[in-house]
Formats: sequence, structure tokens, C-alpha cells
Amino acid sequence: MVRRIAEVAAKVGVSEATVSRVLNGRSGVSENTRTAVLTALDVLGYERPTQLRGERARLVGLVLPELQNPIFPASVEVMGNALAQQGFTPVLCTRTAGGVSEADYVELLLQQHVSGVVFSGGLYAQADAVHDHYHRLHDRGLPTVLINAAVEHLGFPQVSCDDALAVEQAMAHLRSLGHERIGLLLGPADHVPSRRKLEAFRSQLARADGDAATAVVEHGMFSVEGGQAAAGRLLRRGVTAILCASDPLALGAIRAARRQGLSVPEDVSIVGYDDSALMQSVDPPLTTIRQPIESMGQAAVAMLVKQISGAELPAEELLFAPELVVRSSTTRAPKG
Repeated sequence: MVRRIAEVAAKVGVSEATVSRVLNGRSGVSENTRTAVLTALDVLGYERPTQLRGERARLVGLVLPELQNPIFPASVEVMGNALAQQGFTPVLCTRTAGGVSEADYVELLLQQHVSGVVFSGGLYAQADAVHDHYHRLHDRGLPTVLINAAVEHLGFPQVSCDDALAVEQAMAHLRSLGHERIGLLLGPADHVPSRRKLEAFRSQLARADGDAATAVVEHGMFSVEGGQAAAGRLLRRGVTAILCASDPLALGAIRAARRQGLSVPEDVSIVGYDDSALMQSVDPPLTTIRQPIESMGQAAVAMLVKQISGAELPAEELLFAPELVVRSSTTRAPKG
């Protein structure tokens, strides 16, 4: 107990007597100091005294699938800064193979009495995944925001990039270059944003060719290796352009083309999705669909803070428009 008080006092920059007054619920401490002491308890991993456990800390969980895709660290940076400006401390939770699961992170965050949670790229986007931990958050009334498309009926507000508009922009670009045999490279079949892209892709084909059945589509894991394997199958089906559901998938598609002795973009054009860091520096610089990460991250935090303040937000989806960024991985379709 003495050690805990000393560590918290050092963390906050107050006397041990002040920390003791907060822990014992005594008066004579400003609200700002009281909040700082309770937050320090959470950050240092100490349990709050029993009489204080019902209060939420000014901590916000940021739950992501991984950090290898540069789009996720970029999103964390935006949301972390926005939360800090509102007086909240972000708690980063990332899943790893064989590590802590998303459901486990939810349990840990609830134990820390967080004020809210923002999920990005989580299991809510996988139709065949278990969603019990989301239902628990909803039943507890914990403020929660989801980034990008989710399965239906979870009951949380969402901030999403418009997948249909993204496909429309990419298809218009590729068709303007004369490409008619366009392949679509998506994530797993139960991935909701991928399903939205597939629906938009078929709609575009039906509008242009009158036959959505001509869609050339492959699914793969969201990684460079997954993109290489799936793109190899598309290339063997004779496509001259590939629209990918992420930038790592697009990098895998470029690798697959080169393994088959093809040149990008002379033999096959490649379009990514996200415009994550360094895509202008790869070889060739990647044409991609840019997600408005800055605007989406700030909107997600604003929606979460409103809920924390007591506002009831409808379980609606706020759609943000993507932007086509044309670089050197696309060019006119090869002749013949």
C-alpha cells in the first residue's frame, strides 16, 4: 500500500498525503487532482479502492487487429492526439497470433473502468466471427465507436469510408485507360467491407457490360503474401488490371506479376486501397484509394466523447468520401 501511494504520488507530482486523501474519499482535493490520481492508478495497473471502482477512468481503449499495415498506426496517431486534447489517455490494444484476443482485451478494458472504446478493423467486420464481447459492451452501455463497415445489429455508431464510391472511382480510372478485363482482389469472404466492394464491383460491371456474372474475383488474407497468392490466380485468368482491397494486397499483386515475368504497369495495372505510408515510394509508386484517416479518426473521437458526456447517439454509419490517388502503377491497357 505504501509503495503504491508513493508511485502514484510520483506519477502525478503530488504529495503522498494527497494521494491518500483521494484513495480514502476525503475532501480537500481539487477535482482535477482527484482525476489525475485515479488515472495514474489505472495506468500503473493498480486496482481502485472498492468505493471508487464504479467510476470510469479517463482512459479510452483503441483496439486494432495489428500494426503491420501502416494504416493502423496512422489511425492511432490521429485518434490518440484527438483524445489527449479532450483530456483522455489512449490505451492501445493490438491482437497478435496466439496472443491476447479481442474479447480478452475487452475484459481487461472493463476491469480498468475505461470511459469508452474505439475499434478499428476488428472482428465486428467479420460476419462469421464471434461477437459476444460487442454485445456485452452494448449491454453495459459503454460508449463505443466502430471504424469501417460492421455486421448488422451491433447497435454502435460507425465511421466508415464509402466502399462503393471507392470502387466506382477505381473502375472509372481503369476503364478510362482502356482496361476491360479487371480483376478484384479482396480480403476474406466474410469480411464486410470486402463484401461491399464486391457488390459495388458487380454493380459497375452490370452498368458497363450488362452482365455482373463476368466479375473476376479472388479472396485472400490481408497481407503481402495473401495478395501474392490471390493475385497469381487472377493473372492466370487473363486480367490486365487488379483492384485491391488494401495496399499490402496490392504490393503482393505486384510481386505476383513479377514472379510471372510481367511488368507493372506495362503488362498489368495495380490499384491499392488506403494510401498508407510510403506507397508513393514503392516501385512503382502505387495508384491507390486514399481513406480520409484524419477526418475519420477525429470524427470517431468526437462521437465517442459525446457518448461519454451522456449523449445518446443513434447506431448510424457516418460515411466519408475516399480519394483516388493516381501514381505510376497504372497505365493504358496493353494492346492485343
